Amino acid sequence: MTIQMFEKPLGMRDDFPFIAKKKAELRAKGTSIMQGSGYDLLQTPTLEYYETIGKISAIPDNALFKLLDSQGETLVLRPDMTSPIARVAASKLLKEKMPVRLGYYSNVFRAQKREGGRPAEFEQMGVELIGDDSLYADAEVIILASTILKELNVESGRVVIGHTQLLQLILKDFGLDNSQIDVVRSALVSKNSVRFEQLAAELLNDESKAAAFKGLVTTSSLEDWKPYINPSNEEQAALYEEMLKLQTIIQRNGLSEAITYDLSFTSHMTYYTGLVFEFYGAGSGFPLGNGGRYDGLMKQFGLHVGATGFGLRVDRLLEVIAPNREAEPHILILFSEETEETAHEQAQELRTNGSRVTLQYAPAVKALEEFGALFSEVRRLEGATNG
Repeated sequence: MTIQMFEKPLGMRDDFPFIAKKKAELRAKGTSIMQGSGYDLLQTPTLEYYETIGKISAIPDNALFKLLDSQGETLVLRPDMTSPIARVAASKLLKEKMPVRLGYYSNVFRAQKREGGRPAEFEQMGVELIGDDSLYADAEVIILASTILKELNVESGRVVIGHTQLLQLILKDFGLDNSQIDVVRSALVSKNSVRFEQLAAELLNDESKAAAFKGLVTTSSLEDWKPYINPSNEEQAALYEEMLKLQTIIQRNGLSEAITYDLSFTSHMTYYTGLVFEFYGAGSGFPLGNGGRYDGLMKQFGLHVGATGFGLRVDRLLEVIAPNREAEPHILILFSEETEETAHEQAQELRTNGSRVTLQYAPAVKALEEFGALFSEVRRLEGATNG
Protein backbone atom coordinates (compact mmCIF):
# COMPACT_ATOMS: atom_id res chain seq x y z
CA MET A 1 0.00 0.00 0.00
CA THR A 2 1.31 3.42 -0.96
CA ILE A 3 1.17 5.98 1.84
CA GLN A 4 0.11 9.40 0.62
CA MET A 5 2.02 12.48 1.73
CA PHE A 6 -0.85 13.94 3.81
CA GLU A 7 -2.13 10.73 5.39
CA LYS A 8 -1.82 10.06 9.12
CA PRO A 9 -1.63 6.71 10.95
CA LEU A 10 -4.99 5.16 11.80
CA GLY A 11 -6.76 7.03 14.59
CA MET A 12 -4.29 9.91 14.78
CA ARG A 13 -5.45 13.53 14.62
CA ASP A 14 -4.09 17.00 13.97
CA ASP A 15 -5.10 19.68 16.48
CA PHE A 16 -5.68 22.89 14.57
CA PRO A 17 -5.03 26.20 16.37
CA PHE A 18 -8.57 26.73 17.73
CA ILE A 19 -8.69 23.22 19.25
CA ALA A 20 -5.13 23.48 20.57
CA LYS A 21 -6.04 26.75 22.28
CA LYS A 22 -9.20 25.28 23.87
CA LYS A 23 -7.18 22.31 25.12
CA ALA A 24 -4.64 24.63 26.71
CA GLU A 25 -7.42 26.55 28.47
CA LEU A 26 -9.07 23.33 29.63
CA ARG A 27 -5.76 21.99 30.92
CA ALA A 28 -5.04 25.18 32.86
CA LYS A 29 -8.46 25.20 34.51
CA GLY A 30 -8.60 21.46 35.25
CA THR A 31 -5.10 21.17 36.71
CA SER A 32 -5.66 24.32 38.78
CA ILE A 33 -8.72 22.74 40.40
CA MET A 34 -6.82 19.51 41.08
CA GLN A 35 -3.90 21.36 42.67
CA GLY A 36 -6.30 23.47 44.70
CA SER A 37 -7.69 20.23 46.14
CA GLY A 38 -4.27 19.07 47.30
CA TYR A 39 -3.15 16.98 44.32
CA ASP A 40 0.43 17.23 43.01
CA LEU A 41 0.90 16.99 39.24
CA LEU A 42 2.94 14.09 37.91
CA GLN A 43 4.23 13.17 34.44
CA THR A 44 5.18 9.60 33.54
CA PRO A 45 7.13 8.37 30.47
CA THR A 46 5.32 7.87 27.18
CA LEU A 47 7.06 4.48 26.86
CA GLU A 48 6.69 1.74 29.47
CA TYR A 49 7.75 -1.90 29.67
CA TYR A 50 5.20 -4.34 28.26
CA GLU A 51 5.94 -6.87 31.01
CA THR A 52 4.77 -4.41 33.67
CA ILE A 53 2.40 -1.73 32.42
CA GLY A 54 1.35 -3.48 29.21
CA LYS A 55 0.15 -6.62 30.98
CA ILE A 56 -1.27 -4.90 34.05
CA SER A 57 -3.14 -2.06 32.33
CA ALA A 58 -6.35 -4.05 31.58
CA ILE A 59 -6.27 -2.73 28.00
CA PRO A 60 -6.59 -5.62 25.48
CA ASP A 61 -3.27 -6.75 24.05
CA ASN A 62 -4.34 -5.98 20.48
CA ALA A 63 -4.98 -2.35 21.47
CA LEU A 64 -1.39 -1.79 22.61
CA PHE A 65 1.24 -0.02 20.51
CA LYS A 66 4.37 -2.18 20.89
CA LEU A 67 8.00 -1.68 19.88
CA LEU A 68 11.42 -3.07 20.77
CA ASP A 69 14.22 -1.12 22.41
CA SER A 70 17.91 -1.59 21.59
CA GLN A 71 18.20 -4.34 24.23
CA GLY A 72 15.35 -6.33 22.71
CA GLU A 73 12.86 -5.49 25.48
CA THR A 74 9.24 -5.01 24.42
CA LEU A 75 7.91 -1.54 25.17
CA VAL A 76 4.42 -0.07 24.89
CA LEU A 77 3.10 3.44 24.42
CA ARG A 78 1.24 4.00 27.70
CA PRO A 79 -2.37 2.83 27.21
CA ASP A 80 -3.69 4.45 30.39
CA MET A 81 -2.43 6.61 33.26
CA THR A 82 -3.58 4.67 36.31
CA SER A 83 -1.10 1.81 35.89
CA PRO A 84 2.00 4.01 35.38
CA ILE A 85 1.06 6.19 38.35
CA ALA A 86 0.52 3.08 40.47
CA ARG A 87 4.02 1.96 39.44
CA VAL A 88 5.54 5.30 40.46
CA ALA A 89 3.66 5.35 43.76
CA ALA A 90 4.68 1.79 44.59
CA SER A 91 8.36 2.34 43.80
CA LYS A 92 8.97 5.92 44.93
CA LEU A 93 6.20 7.62 46.85
CA LEU A 94 4.66 5.20 49.34
CA LYS A 95 7.73 4.30 51.38
CA GLU A 96 6.29 6.12 54.39
CA LYS A 97 2.92 4.38 53.95
CA MET A 98 1.08 7.71 53.84
CA PRO A 99 -1.68 8.57 51.35
CA VAL A 100 -0.50 10.38 48.23
CA ARG A 101 -2.61 12.55 45.95
CA LEU A 102 -1.41 12.77 42.35
CA GLY A 103 -2.92 14.56 39.36
CA TYR A 104 -2.05 14.41 35.67
CA TYR A 105 -2.80 15.71 32.19
CA SER A 106 -1.26 13.34 29.63
CA ASN A 107 -1.86 11.61 26.33
CA VAL A 108 -2.52 7.86 26.11
CA PHE A 109 -2.44 5.50 23.12
CA ARG A 110 -4.79 2.68 22.11
CA ALA A 111 -4.54 1.10 18.67
CA GLN A 112 -7.65 0.90 16.49
CA LYS A 113 -8.35 -1.88 13.99
CA ARG A 114 -10.51 0.47 11.99
CA GLU A 115 -10.94 4.10 12.80
CA GLY A 116 -14.69 4.81 12.77
CA GLY A 117 -13.97 8.22 14.29
CA ARG A 118 -12.22 6.72 17.32
CA PRO A 119 -8.87 8.26 18.25
CA ALA A 120 -5.80 6.12 18.82
CA GLU A 121 -4.20 8.96 20.79
CA PHE A 122 -6.09 11.17 23.19
CA GLU A 123 -5.49 13.24 26.31
CA GLN A 124 -6.76 12.41 29.75
CA MET A 125 -6.72 14.43 32.93
CA GLY A 126 -7.47 13.03 36.32
CA VAL A 127 -6.27 12.10 39.78
CA GLU A 128 -5.19 9.07 41.78
CA LEU A 129 -5.57 8.90 45.57
CA ILE A 130 -3.31 6.06 46.69
CA GLY A 131 -2.93 4.77 50.25
CA ASP A 132 -6.51 5.39 51.47
CA ASP A 133 -9.00 2.51 51.50
CA SER A 134 -11.90 4.48 53.00
CA LEU A 135 -15.16 5.46 51.34
CA TYR A 136 -14.20 9.07 52.06
CA ALA A 137 -11.48 8.75 49.42
CA ASP A 138 -14.04 7.49 46.89
CA ALA A 139 -16.35 10.38 47.76
CA GLU A 140 -13.47 12.85 47.41
CA VAL A 141 -12.58 11.86 43.85
CA ILE A 142 -16.23 11.76 42.72
CA ILE A 143 -16.84 15.23 44.15
CA LEU A 144 -13.60 16.55 42.62
CA ALA A 145 -14.46 15.25 39.14
CA SER A 146 -17.97 16.72 39.44
CA THR A 147 -16.44 20.06 40.46
CA ILE A 148 -14.19 20.07 37.38
CA LEU A 149 -17.17 19.33 35.10
CA LYS A 150 -19.14 22.13 36.73
CA GLU A 151 -16.26 24.63 36.43
CA LEU A 152 -15.85 23.70 32.76
CA ASN A 153 -19.56 24.55 32.25
CA VAL A 154 -20.53 21.01 31.22
CA GLU A 155 -24.32 21.07 31.08
CA SER A 156 -26.40 18.41 32.85
CA GLY A 157 -23.35 16.69 34.31
CA ARG A 158 -24.24 13.26 35.67
CA VAL A 159 -22.45 10.47 37.53
CA VAL A 160 -23.41 6.79 37.27
CA ILE A 161 -22.16 4.77 40.24
CA GLY A 162 -21.94 1.00 40.59
CA HIS A 163 -20.01 -1.49 42.72
CA THR A 164 -18.04 -4.29 41.03
CA GLN A 165 -17.57 -6.42 44.14
CA LEU A 166 -21.16 -6.15 45.30
CA LEU A 167 -22.45 -7.02 41.82
CA GLN A 168 -20.18 -10.07 41.77
CA LEU A 169 -21.59 -11.29 45.11
CA ILE A 170 -25.18 -10.75 43.97
CA LEU A 171 -24.62 -12.62 40.69
CA LYS A 172 -23.25 -15.53 42.74
CA ASP A 173 -26.47 -15.47 44.78
CA PHE A 174 -28.31 -16.05 41.49
CA GLY A 175 -26.37 -19.32 41.25
CA LEU A 176 -23.89 -18.22 38.57
CA ASP A 177 -20.32 -19.53 38.53
CA ASN A 178 -17.29 -17.39 37.70
CA SER A 179 -17.29 -18.18 33.98
CA GLN A 180 -21.01 -17.36 33.70
CA ILE A 181 -20.46 -14.12 35.64
CA ASP A 182 -17.74 -13.14 33.14
CA VAL A 183 -20.20 -13.62 30.27
CA VAL A 184 -22.83 -11.51 32.06
CA ARG A 185 -20.28 -8.79 32.84
CA SER A 186 -19.28 -8.68 29.17
CA ALA A 187 -22.90 -8.03 28.18
CA LEU A 188 -23.24 -5.35 30.87
CA VAL A 189 -19.99 -3.60 29.87
CA SER A 190 -21.10 -3.43 26.23
CA LYS A 191 -24.61 -2.38 27.36
CA ASN A 192 -26.03 -5.15 25.18
CA SER A 193 -29.56 -5.41 26.59
CA VAL A 194 -30.64 -8.05 24.06
CA ARG A 195 -27.77 -10.33 25.02
CA PHE A 196 -28.44 -9.69 28.72
CA GLU A 197 -32.06 -10.83 28.38
CA GLN A 198 -30.91 -13.91 26.46
CA LEU A 199 -28.56 -14.76 29.30
CA ALA A 200 -31.40 -14.40 31.82
CA ALA A 201 -33.34 -17.05 29.90
CA GLU A 202 -30.32 -19.30 29.37
CA LEU A 203 -28.81 -19.19 32.86
CA LEU A 204 -31.89 -18.99 35.11
CA ASN A 205 -34.62 -21.62 34.85
CA ASP A 206 -36.81 -20.07 37.55
CA GLU A 207 -39.06 -17.34 36.03
CA SER A 208 -39.19 -15.21 39.18
CA LYS A 209 -35.39 -15.33 39.43
CA ALA A 210 -35.06 -14.42 35.76
CA ALA A 211 -37.39 -11.45 36.24
CA ALA A 212 -35.36 -10.22 39.22
CA PHE A 213 -32.17 -10.75 37.24
CA LYS A 214 -33.48 -8.57 34.39
CA GLY A 215 -34.38 -5.92 36.96
CA LEU A 216 -30.69 -5.34 37.68
CA VAL A 217 -30.45 -3.04 34.65
CA THR A 218 -33.38 -0.87 35.82
CA THR A 219 -31.90 0.18 39.17
CA SER A 220 -31.24 3.90 39.61
CA SER A 221 -31.20 4.43 43.39
CA LEU A 222 -29.82 2.64 46.43
CA GLU A 223 -33.40 1.89 47.42
CA ASP A 224 -33.61 -0.15 44.19
CA TRP A 225 -30.52 -2.10 45.30
CA LYS A 226 -32.02 -3.15 48.62
CA PRO A 227 -34.08 -6.15 47.39
CA TYR A 228 -30.91 -7.69 45.95
CA ILE A 229 -28.96 -7.48 49.23
CA ASN A 230 -28.87 -10.77 51.14
CA PRO A 231 -29.10 -9.73 54.83
CA SER A 232 -27.51 -13.01 55.92
CA ASN A 233 -24.45 -12.27 53.78
CA GLU A 234 -22.30 -10.06 56.01
CA GLU A 235 -20.06 -8.91 53.15
CA GLN A 236 -23.02 -7.77 51.04
CA ALA A 237 -24.64 -6.03 53.99
CA ALA A 238 -21.40 -4.20 54.87
CA LEU A 239 -20.81 -3.04 51.29
CA TYR A 240 -24.39 -1.80 51.00
CA GLU A 241 -24.03 0.07 54.29
CA GLU A 242 -20.93 1.79 52.91
CA MET A 243 -22.88 2.83 49.81
CA LEU A 244 -25.49 4.45 52.04
CA LYS A 245 -22.75 6.39 53.84
CA LEU A 246 -21.30 7.46 50.48
CA GLN A 247 -24.74 8.70 49.44
CA THR A 248 -24.94 10.82 52.60
CA ILE A 249 -21.57 12.46 51.86
CA ILE A 250 -22.59 13.14 48.26
CA GLN A 251 -25.91 14.64 49.41
CA ARG A 252 -24.08 16.99 51.78
CA ASN A 253 -22.08 18.26 48.81
CA GLY A 254 -25.17 19.08 46.77
CA LEU A 255 -24.75 16.36 44.12
CA SER A 256 -27.80 14.21 44.82
CA GLU A 257 -29.66 15.23 41.68
CA ALA A 258 -26.66 14.38 39.49
CA ILE A 259 -26.17 10.80 40.75
CA THR A 260 -27.60 7.53 39.41
CA TYR A 261 -26.91 4.36 41.39
CA ASP A 262 -26.92 1.54 38.82
CA LEU A 263 -26.29 -1.88 40.36
CA SER A 264 -25.67 -3.40 36.91
CA PHE A 265 -22.98 -0.88 36.00
CA THR A 266 -19.50 -2.33 35.71
CA SER A 267 -16.33 -1.30 33.92
CA HIS A 268 -14.27 -2.77 31.07
CA MET A 269 -11.18 -1.92 33.15
CA THR A 270 -10.74 -5.22 34.96
CA TYR A 271 -8.49 -3.83 37.71
CA TYR A 272 -11.44 -2.04 39.34
CA THR A 273 -12.35 -4.09 42.42
CA GLY A 274 -14.95 -1.99 44.25
CA LEU A 275 -16.80 1.23 43.57
CA VAL A 276 -16.91 2.23 39.88
CA PHE A 277 -18.35 5.32 38.22
CA GLU A 278 -18.74 7.13 34.89
CA PHE A 279 -19.36 10.79 34.08
CA TYR A 280 -21.78 12.11 31.45
CA GLY A 281 -22.83 15.49 30.11
CA ALA A 282 -25.37 16.91 27.67
CA GLY A 283 -24.14 16.83 24.09
CA SER A 284 -22.31 13.49 24.11
CA GLY A 285 -23.57 9.94 24.02
CA PHE A 286 -20.22 8.70 25.32
CA PRO A 287 -18.88 8.83 28.87
CA LEU A 288 -16.79 11.93 29.54
CA GLY A 289 -14.66 9.89 31.90
CA ASN A 290 -14.65 7.09 34.42
CA GLY A 291 -12.99 5.91 37.58
CA GLY A 292 -13.18 3.64 40.56
CA ARG A 293 -11.36 1.76 43.27
CA TYR A 294 -8.43 -0.41 42.17
CA ASP A 295 -6.93 -1.90 45.33
CA GLY A 296 -6.17 -5.10 43.40
CA LEU A 297 -3.89 -3.28 40.98
CA MET A 298 -1.70 -2.06 43.85
CA LYS A 299 -1.29 -5.66 45.03
CA GLN A 300 0.30 -6.48 41.67
CA PHE A 301 3.00 -3.96 42.58
CA GLY A 302 3.47 -5.62 45.96
CA LEU A 303 1.48 -3.09 48.02
CA HIS A 304 -1.62 -3.86 50.06
CA VAL A 305 -3.05 -0.35 50.11
CA GLY A 306 -6.27 1.25 48.94
CA ALA A 307 -6.39 3.31 45.75
CA THR A 308 -9.06 5.20 43.85
CA GLY A 309 -9.18 7.82 41.12
CA PHE A 310 -10.72 9.03 37.87
CA GLY A 311 -9.77 10.05 34.35
CA LEU A 312 -11.61 12.51 32.09
CA ARG A 313 -11.40 12.36 28.28
CA VAL A 314 -10.31 15.77 27.00
CA ASP A 315 -11.59 15.21 23.45
CA ARG A 316 -15.08 14.40 24.74
CA LEU A 317 -15.04 17.34 27.14
CA LEU A 318 -14.35 19.64 24.18
CA GLU A 319 -17.45 18.26 22.44
CA VAL A 320 -19.77 19.22 25.29
CA ILE A 321 -18.27 22.52 26.40
CA ALA A 322 -20.08 25.39 24.73
CA PRO A 323 -17.66 26.94 22.20
CA ASN A 324 -16.60 30.52 22.76
CA ARG A 325 -15.54 31.88 19.43
CA GLU A 326 -15.45 35.53 20.39
CA ALA A 327 -12.52 37.07 18.57
CA GLU A 328 -9.66 37.82 20.92
CA PRO A 329 -8.09 41.22 20.20
CA HIS A 330 -5.15 40.46 17.96
CA ILE A 331 -2.99 43.19 16.43
CA LEU A 332 -1.04 42.74 13.21
CA ILE A 333 1.96 45.02 12.60
CA LEU A 334 3.15 45.01 9.01
CA PHE A 335 6.68 46.28 8.51
CA SER A 336 9.21 46.82 5.76
CA GLU A 337 12.98 46.47 5.86
CA GLU A 338 13.25 50.15 6.80
CA THR A 339 10.68 49.98 9.63
CA GLU A 340 11.66 46.65 11.16
CA GLU A 341 13.25 48.17 14.27
CA THR A 342 10.27 50.46 14.91
CA ALA A 343 7.87 47.53 14.48
CA HIS A 344 9.68 45.47 17.11
CA GLU A 345 9.65 48.38 19.55
CA GLN A 346 5.89 48.87 19.09
CA ALA A 347 5.22 45.16 19.44
CA GLN A 348 7.24 44.91 22.63
CA GLU A 349 5.36 47.83 24.19
CA LEU A 350 1.98 46.39 23.24
CA ARG A 351 2.87 42.90 24.52
CA THR A 352 4.09 44.37 27.80
CA ASN A 353 0.60 45.84 28.22
CA GLY A 354 -0.99 42.45 27.62
CA SER A 355 -1.88 42.70 23.92
CA ARG A 356 -1.52 39.83 21.48
CA VAL A 357 0.64 41.01 18.60
CA THR A 358 1.88 39.40 15.39
CA LEU A 359 4.80 40.93 13.51
CA GLN A 360 4.88 40.31 9.77
CA TYR A 361 7.35 41.37 7.08
CA ALA A 362 4.87 42.72 4.51
CA PRO A 363 6.70 41.89 1.23
CA ALA A 364 6.60 38.18 2.21
CA VAL A 365 2.79 38.13 2.10
CA LYS A 366 1.19 37.68 -1.33
CA ALA A 367 -2.36 38.52 -0.26
CA LEU A 368 -2.17 41.33 2.28
CA GLU A 369 -5.87 42.21 2.36
CA GLU A 370 -6.96 38.62 2.99
CA PHE A 371 -4.20 38.13 5.58
CA GLY A 372 -5.09 41.35 7.38
CA ALA A 373 -8.74 40.23 7.65
CA LEU A 374 -7.64 37.53 10.10
CA PHE A 375 -6.79 40.17 12.73
CA SER A 376 -8.88 42.58 14.78
CA GLU A 377 -6.50 45.47 14.07
CA VAL A 378 -3.86 46.04 11.39
CA ARG A 379 -1.05 48.57 11.77
CA ARG A 380 0.83 49.14 8.55
CA LEU A 381 4.09 51.00 9.03
CA GLU A 382 5.32 53.25 6.25
CA GLY A 383 6.59 51.27 3.27
CA ALA A 384 4.95 48.06 4.47
CA THR A 385 3.45 46.81 1.17
CA ASN A 386 3.98 43.77 -0.93
CA GLY A 387 4.61 45.80 -4.03
